[in-house]
Amino acid sequence: MKGFNSKLIVHILGLLLLFNSLFMGIATLSSFFMQDGATLGLAKALLVCLVVGGIAMGLTRNHKKEIKKREGYLIVVFGWLTMVVFGMLPYLFSGSVSTVSDAFFETMSGYTATGATIINDIESLPKSIVLWRSLTHWMGGMGIIVLAIAILPLLGIGGMQLFSAEAPVIGGDKLHPRISDTAKRLWLIYVGLTAANALLLILSGMPVFDAINHGMSTMASGGFSTKNASMAYWNHIPQIQYVTVLFMFLAGSNFVLLYYAIKGKFNRVFSDTEFRWYAGFIGVFVLIVMASILRQEVFVSPQASTWSVWEQSFRHALFQVVAVISTTGLVTADFTSWSPFVTMLFFGLMFLGGSTGSTAGGVKVMRHLILIKNGFLEFKRALHPNAILMVRLNKLTIEQSIVYHVLAFFILYMILFIIGAGVFSVLGLDFTTSIGVSATSLGNIGPGLGALDPTNTFASLPILGKWWSALLMLLGRLELFTVLILLTPYYWRKH
Repeated sequence: MKGFNSKLIVHILGLLLLFNSLFMGIATLSSFFMQDGATLGLAKALLVCLVVGGIAMGLTRNHKKEIKKREGYLIVVFGWLTMVVFGMLPYLFSGSVSTVSDAFFETMSGYTATGATIINDIESLPKSIVLWRSLTHWMGGMGIIVLAIAILPLLGIGGMQLFSAEAPVIGGDKLHPRISDTAKRLWLIYVGLTAANALLLILSGMPVFDAINHGMSTMASGGFSTKNASMAYWNHIPQIQYVTVLFMFLAGSNFVLLYYAIKGKFNRVFSDTEFRWYAGFIGVFVLIVMASILRQEVFVSPQASTWSVWEQSFRHALFQVVAVISTTGLVTADFTSWSPFVTMLFFGLMFLGGSTGSTAGGVKVMRHLILIKNGFLEFKRALHPNAILMVRLNKLTIEQSIVYHVLAFFILYMILFIIGAGVFSVLGLDFTTSIGVSATSLGNIGPGLGALDPTNTFASLPILGKWWSALLMLLGRLELFTVLILLTPYYWRKH
């Protein structure tokens, strides 16, 4: 690759594989102690990761320690693909997944924190493989590359280009002038909240193994569960679901604001426009869904008291709204069975997304706010063509270039959604299923519509459909431009 620092790219990919092997080691040790039969398969995958990663780093020790923007994009995309390719080895070597297509889909769904699965009977899997599924979520949730940023300075490499490619935050509010310190703080918050989530789940009555896995899945906005019924398995223990709702909400919030909250600067949190709208959207949609559930008498039975009906309606409405908006995708019920109106509402929520700077996928609330505010300003511009009218958020003026970027992002997002649904329909899926799987893949949400509703897995997708869905997951996780820019001739010209 002329014009690229190829040695540096290979070196960092090797570093990422060593990270991958570290987490594989955790799964391998757990398998050894639990004697679940997957130890040999996991050990083989670990060895392959270690050897390839070690060789890649060893052969490229004498590299130029400089990352340009073009290299940043390339490292992020190839980094994710490399992690997915090697991350599927535990499934294949352990015999838990039989085909490469299924293993690639499951792994991509894990690293991109989508949570769609092809596994019909999760509870029959070795526990260490279930743990590996959750670990892929957890690694991908905050971004493999962001994790590496904290280590790159030790190698004498700056990480700003990687951070901007991996986590393009509008108005990039950093916690610390040094990008590596920002990454470290984000990961400390991430680890702390994951541990707190698992602990509260244990105290609420969830078994330790399940709590650890759901802690990782929830904070990553992932959606992989240890049970076939997902969180519906614990419908008889409401406090478990309320705890999960709390941490899904936090996972969908800007981690910079969570940092301020931990520091006691709550005024910074509640004065943030995006956070207020994020919480407001959830509140409004919960009330709408709850009203619809009560009207449909979904939870009404001769044995249920009025309080029980209202509590269940509120809890399930709250859980599913937060799960879809935060793109976590855990389920307590099949929301597509409540009513056509509710199904349509949740389909719309698939395009909302969480906050910028969160582990959530989707379009993001900030982008919607900019689009809405700019839309209203267009009415004023039509009446006052000579007036200088700028979009403002949090009392700050949004640069016109950012507005154009958001407009371009939204247009591309919708085009990709339409193309995605079109491809699925060509592969034989019906209309409802096609638009559902396209929206849920691109938004990294998990449950779909139609034949791929919350009660079904993605095992029925045709082989090409699984690969296409995996591509949409990657595009959504890396926010479109990071991947699509590699497809432009301009990117590959020598500058």
